[in-house]
Amino acid sequence: MTDATEELERKRAESNARADGHRAKRDKLNAEAREVAEKRAQIIDELHAKSSEAQEHRRHRDDLNDQVREAKRLREEWNRKLQETSDKVQELKRARPPRQGAVPVWRLRKELKELEFRHMTTAHTPDQEKRLIEEMKRLEAGIRDQDDQFRQDPEIEKATTALNEARAEAEKHHAAVGGLAEEAQKEHETMVGLYEGVDELRRQADDIQAKLIEVKAAADEEHRSHIAAIEEVRDLEKMLYAARGGHVPTRWATEEPPKEEDFLARLKKGEKVSTEDLLELQKTGRG
Repeated sequence: MTDATEELERKRAESNARADGHRAKRDKLNAEAREVAEKRAQIIDELHAKSSEAQEHRRHRDDLNDQVREAKRLREEWNRKLQETSDKVQELKRARPPRQGAVPVWRLRKELKELEFRHMTTAHTPDQEKRLIEEMKRLEAGIRDQDDQFRQDPEIEKATTALNEARAEAEKHHAAVGGLAEEAQKEHETMVGLYEGVDELRRQADDIQAKLIEVKAAADEEHRSHIAAIEEVRDLEKMLYAARGGHVPTRWATEEPPKEEDFLARLKKGEKVSTEDLLELQKTGRG
């Protein structure tokens, strides 16, 4: 039985080596799976943080857009008031005749605009330019004089005050529209950038999840191979125990015993042999 025992010892050593190899690969793969899982968890945490930040910027943007709409509404409202008060002031001024012999203020303004246009678009000699400037100053003085006269009229003064108030309010809300819209655009751009980052992190998380599944599957396969090798070792140890003098079951008394050369051939081929076969072979050898 020496040859059979030696062959069993060799096979047990091989199975032990395979079990150790599969266990080492399994442990290495499990360690890699833990690292991949930790990296995925970090990415998921970063993804959630960016997503939360992006949502906060979106809420702020939406709030700013609401403020923009309200500022536009107020601007339009005060622009209407500005136009109404301006029309009223002009109507009051037209209804108030200028002092006797004075040129109406509307005509003075028209002449002033014509002179200003000529001054900007036409070449002049120094004397011509001097006379032109003096004439514009005269017209401006005449306009101021009549404006002062109009302001002495309580009704015109009240309408002018309302006009100035409407102009200030319209300009205030116009500035608010521009400022709020610019701020809302910045919030939108920041939000978009964050969501792009979220999409990239999600792609990374998906890739890492696929890698994690792959590594865990490989680790599970190595674990199954390790368990199978361990079972082979246990079976071979039982067979060695029997080969070294274990109990022979009585049921083999009427069966044809296996031949040692057949038993060794099956072992060397890697075929499965049972403890019962070995015990029967031992029984024959003892006989």
